[in-house]
Amino acid sequence: MNLKKIRIIKLKIVKNNKGDILKYISIKMKGIKKFEEIYFSEIKKRNIKGWNLHTQAYCHLAVPYGRVKFIFMSKDRKNKKTVILSKKNYKLVILPPNIWFSFESLEKISIVANYVNKVHVPEETLKNPIH
Repeated sequence: MNLKKIRIIKLKIVKNNKGDILKYISIKMKGIKKFEEIYFSEIKKRNIKGWNLHTQAYCHLAVPYGRVKFIFMSKDRKNKKTVILSKKNYKLVILPPNIWFSFESLEKISIVANYVNKVHVPEETLKNPIH
């Protein structure tokens, strides 16, 4: 899978004196796959989660809290792409299947939101600690 197929979409933040509203997923967004599971992954500073590769699922990744460095790598491990997401850089990464990825918190605690178009099945996710 070519890393050029990764889509990055700027997300909307609605300012509010009592606390901002961070938009995440809308049916109106182009390229959004059907919903089956949403989860939030907490990660502590300097910790790395990954490497993971989904063979069928699309991941829709955003960071509403903290700051996270994502590294995406082609299945053949020849090409890499790095993206840092946070509230200041509030974007949605649509990650197609067959791309390795890992992520690291750059803050004390960060939260990664992941909207997945398939319910998690362990056999569908490859894991490889190739830091």
